[in-house]
Amino acid sequence: MPQRGGRLSGGYRPRMTSSQGFLGFWETAGSAKTFTHPLDPALLDAYVPRSARVLDYGCGYGRLTAELAGAGYRAVRGVDVSAALIARGKREHPELELLRCPGFPLPFGNGAFDAALLFAVLTCVPRDADQTAIVGELGRLVRPGGVLYLSDVPLQGDALNRERYARFSARYGTYGVFETPDGGVFRHHPPERLRGLVREAGFTVLKEREGSVATLDGQTAQRLQLIARRDPVPPEPVRPEPVPPEVSPGPASG
Repeated sequence: MPQRGGRLSGGYRPRMTSSQGFLGFWETAGSAKTFTHPLDPALLDAYVPRSARVLDYGCGYGRLTAELAGAGYRAVRGVDVSAALIARGKREHPELELLRCPGFPLPFGNGAFDAALLFAVLTCVPRDADQTAIVGELGRLVRPGGVLYLSDVPLQGDALNRERYARFSARYGTYGVFETPDGGVFRHHPPERLRGLVREAGFTVLKEREGSVATLDGQTAQRLQLIARRDPVPPEPVRPEPVPPEVSPGPASG
């Protein structure tokens, strides 16, 4: 299993450190893709009220951001690293608040959101450090008691995926990372990797759900959905006031 990075639930957030190799795909061929990873409306309704302030991180061209707005969520913002995808989103959904943010920290205050979506984002981010930074930043932005709704692709058991995991594992140093013929680099995860990232960012998993989804290349994959609640922020320890040393009485005067 890949090693997980350190806890990033507060403090400084590094900029994305990924090479332009996989980011460039989302400025070119990837920006024309039709995304297919669906929301689960029943799961969303059970944990995220319509009044919630929601961040759709890795929103792409605003597909799910628009779906949320159409379902009655009025305080929704979408963020993505790709200039091409955000430009497409503004053309297709000019009514939405979509923002390109290529690095961290994002331009929002601590606890600015009641909920965050992270849908098929980590599968597009092959490096451990970048994944840790993303989920850690959402730990900063979701208020204590708020919700992270993550949906991503675990390791698949079919022959096609097992072959490409093995073929690319030496190149990327991680089993589960693979390339596609059109230049994309993707990653499938051991489920415990996804759970661990969420825990390290200060969330507790409340609900898991499995199912199948269509992929960008027209195949079908199994997915794992996690609903996690942001833990309370522990209070700063109270430092006791220093106690001055006792002063011994001087000799009595005679």
